[in-house]
Amino acid sequence: MTVGTTARTAGRRHVKLLALTAAMAASGIALGTVPAAAASGTPRFLAPSELPPHASSAWHAGPVTSGQPDPLPMCGGEVLPSISVHRAYRTDLDTGALQVTVVERSEERAKTFAELLRKNLAACADKVMQQYPDITASQKYYGKVDAEEGAHVYGVHTESSWGASDINLYSVGRDGSTVTLVHWGQMGGFADAPVAGFKKTTATAVKKLY
Repeated sequence: MTVGTTARTAGRRHVKLLALTAAMAASGIALGTVPAAAASGTPRFLAPSELPPHASSAWHAGPVTSGQPDPLPMCGGEVLPSISVHRAYRTDLDTGALQVTVVERSEERAKTFAELLRKNLAACADKVMQQYPDITASQKYYGKVDAEEGAHVYGVHTESSWGASDINLYSVGRDGSTVTLVHWGQMGGFADAPVAGFKKTTATAVKKLY
């Protein structure tokens, strides 16, 4: 996670960026970009229309970009390697999303990396509260999505001492030697999370890897 001058500043930055549209900023400062309709053999990314529908805004997508996203996702971001490729999405209001894909050298390495991401996602709420004492976090596991080698969905709700309340959904899935992490976030609580729609998005993301 990004380190600020104080725990409050860093925590405020992460929650605000994740709940709104901060992931979009990554597209301008990453290592390089490739077309969304990538060359043969390169994993395809979600189209804006494949994200959970927003009630009052269309989704907009940035370019498919080489390297780690900046800022890193609150959950799972610290283990993303430099070989990551990502794409950020935003609406005109308070909702943002991010997809990060990693192509490993072998299926076994991909399986290990997917398990590491799952471990980090499962411990996210506790880690956030340890790192930022003025943030209270809770989470839910929403189960497995049947797509290729499978995907798993998690929800994390954060509440800050200054009044911010944000809900984030995460999923990690794998197809052969390729792993993808998908994030969706906005202001709100668990009741505001489009779990069914996000599971559909996750299944699409995994099926599009190759």
